[in-house]
Amino acid sequence: MRVPVIRKNIIFTPDSKRVVARYFMNGDQRTQQMVSRIMMLDEKQVIDTLEHTLREFARRHRNISSIFFKHCEKIRSIIEGMQIDYDGLSQERKMLIGSYCTMEYAIESAAIFNPSIVEDFDQSDLEEGEKRVIISFRATGEGHISSIVFRRGILDKNNNLRVMKIGNNIDKAEIVHKTLYNKERFLMKLAEMHTSDKYSTRIMQDLPDEFEYAILKSLVNKALSDPMIRQERRTALEEVIWLADSFYDLQFKHDSDITERVIFPISDSESRGIEDARFVRFVDDDKSDKVMATYTAYNGHVILPKLISTEDFYTFRVMPLYGIGAQNKNLALFPRKIKGKYAMLSRIDGVNNYLMYSERPTQWNDPVILQEPRYTWEFTQIGNCGSPLWTEEGWLVITHGVGAMRRYCIGASLFDLDDPSKEIGRLKEPLLSPLEDEREGYVPNVVYSCGSIIHNNSLILPYAVSDYSSTYGVVDLVELIEALKKSK
Repeated sequence: MRVPVIRKNIIFTPDSKRVVARYFMNGDQRTQQMVSRIMMLDEKQVIDTLEHTLREFARRHRNISSIFFKHCEKIRSIIEGMQIDYDGLSQERKMLIGSYCTMEYAIESAAIFNPSIVEDFDQSDLEEGEKRVIISFRATGEGHISSIVFRRGILDKNNNLRVMKIGNNIDKAEIVHKTLYNKERFLMKLAEMHTSDKYSTRIMQDLPDEFEYAILKSLVNKALSDPMIRQERRTALEEVIWLADSFYDLQFKHDSDITERVIFPISDSESRGIEDARFVRFVDDDKSDKVMATYTAYNGHVILPKLISTEDFYTFRVMPLYGIGAQNKNLALFPRKIKGKYAMLSRIDGVNNYLMYSERPTQWNDPVILQEPRYTWEFTQIGNCGSPLWTEEGWLVITHGVGAMRRYCIGASLFDLDDPSKEIGRLKEPLLSPLEDEREGYVPNVVYSCGSIIHNNSLILPYAVSDYSSTYGVVDLVELIEALKKSK
C-alpha cells in the first residue's frame, strides 16, 4: 500500500515577462561597423535615439543606464582600436553604444522546474505553526540556458503555502573573481577535467604554489595569441582559464527583493546553464549556519560540479568541487556533519547512489556505493532528490528512480543517523509518480525534486512536472517513517 501524498493546487509556471538585460556582442567586425554608424550621429541624434531607447526599456530594468555603461566598457578596446578617444565620448554616446551591446533574455520563458526548499533565515512575525521558506527553481529560457531563481512564501499550520508577491525588476549580481589560487588543488581539478597536461603543465610549471589570477590569465592570453597555435593546445589553455573563472563571489543589491535576484551563468564553465541546485540549511558543530547548494555547471561539452553558499541570500560564494567523488551530477550535502566530517550523497557512475565523507566541503574522494537499482521503476538509475533530512528515526532521503520509457518517479529511503551507510528501509513502490495531467511537458513522464523540508511533522515535497512547471505535495511524516521501517 502506497503512502498517500496530498498534492497542493499551487502551480509555478513559466513567465516570459521576467527578463534580464544581457551583454550582446556580435563579433569584432560587426561591432566596429555598429560603432562607426553611431559615431556618424551628431549629439542631438544620439540623445534622441537614447531617449527613445530608455523610454521603451527603462521601466523593465533596474538602473538600465548603468548596464549600458558597463556594456560599453566591455568593448572599450575595440573602440580605442578604431582610433577613437574613448574618454572623450559623451556619456550619452557611451550609453547608446552600450544599448546596442545589450539584449533582453526571458529567463523563465521555457520552464521553471526542479525546485528545492529551505527555511528562511528570518522567522519573525509569524503565527504558531507557520514557517517562512525560500524556494529555488531552475529557470530555463531561449536556447535552454538555465539559471537559479527564487520565490519566498509562508507555510501555515495546515501546510498551505502563501507565496509572496514577485518583484518587478530582475537583478543580476555584481561579480568578484577570486584572485589567489592553490597550485596543487588547481592541477588536481585540471586532471579530473581530463585537460591535456602536455599543454597545461607548460603554463603552470613556472607559477608559485600560491599564484594570482592576473598572472595566470596573462600567461594564457600570451600563449593563445600565437597565430600558429594548435587546436588541441588552444582547448587545453581555454580550459585552464575556464577553471580559474569558476571561482567567484556574487553580490546583489540590498534594495532588491529575493524574487528579483537571479543567479545567471557567469563563467565560461556555465555558459550553457546552471543546473539542478540542491539547497540545504547547513548547521555546523558550533551551531553557526548557512545555506549551501551543489549544482552542475555546463558549457555545452563538459559538466563541472560546484558549491554555492550564502548567509543572507545577498552575497553568494561559488567554488568548484574537487575529487574522485565530485564528478557527474546529483551531489547532495547532508545538513550537518557526521562524526566531525562533512557528508555527501553522489551518483558518480550515473546509475547508483554513493556516500562519501570529507574534512572540507569542496573536496570529495572515496565514494562508497550506498544503493543500487532494486525495483522495476528504478531499473535504469537511481539518485537523490535533494539533501537528506534529519529525523529522530534516521536520515530521510528522498530519491528518484528511472524506469521503462524513461519515466521518473520519486521514492524514499531511511538511513542510520550515526552511520548513513546502513539502510533502515526503502519504499518498494514510488512515493510519487506522474499523474495523467502531469505527464506532458518539455520532458514527458517526469516528477523530480531537488530538496524538501519537514514542517508540522509533515514532509513538504516541492517537485517539478515534466521539466516544465512546479508544484508541491505534503506527506504525513509518521506514516512515511512507519512505512519505511516496515519495508525492510
